[in-house]
Amino acid sequence: MKVIFIKDVKGQGKKGQVKEVSEGYAANFLLPRGLARPATEGNVKVLENQNAAEEKRKQQEKEEAVALGKKLESLTVELKAKAGEGGKLFGAITSKQIAEALGKQGHKIDKRKIELDEPIRTLGVTKMSVKLHPDVKATLKVQVTEE
Repeated sequence: MKVIFIKDVKGQGKKGQVKEVSEGYAANFLLPRGLARPATEGNVKVLENQNAAEEKRKQQEKEEAVALGKKLESLTVELKAKAGEGGKLFGAITSKQIAEALGKQGHKIDKRKIELDEPIRTLGVTKMSVKLHPDVKATLKVQVTEE
């Protein structure tokens, strides 16, 4: 019997996959538990429509990430911090502070998406990458000035 998996089933198939399974396994295990449904023409069409909608949504997310990336490339985030001699900061600038500064400028970005190897500890301009989408990265400039 051909079935469409609604959820991942270990050892059998992944969500959205159409596969041939034994009649008893489908009737006694998969169908009653809501793990699969019969692969009728209507159900296959519904699956294809869901896949097309999901693909369109992913494409839209990528386009939005590219547009946001272009905005961030032209943007310079300015942060003020107390500094001592030689331009060394008392403390450090973290990705959380950068994310908050971006939020004040109207760009909501999660601090975990800002790829900062180690906190900024000196005055001046620092470039860092921001991962907006699995395929899209942008470069952000952060300027730290003395308070």
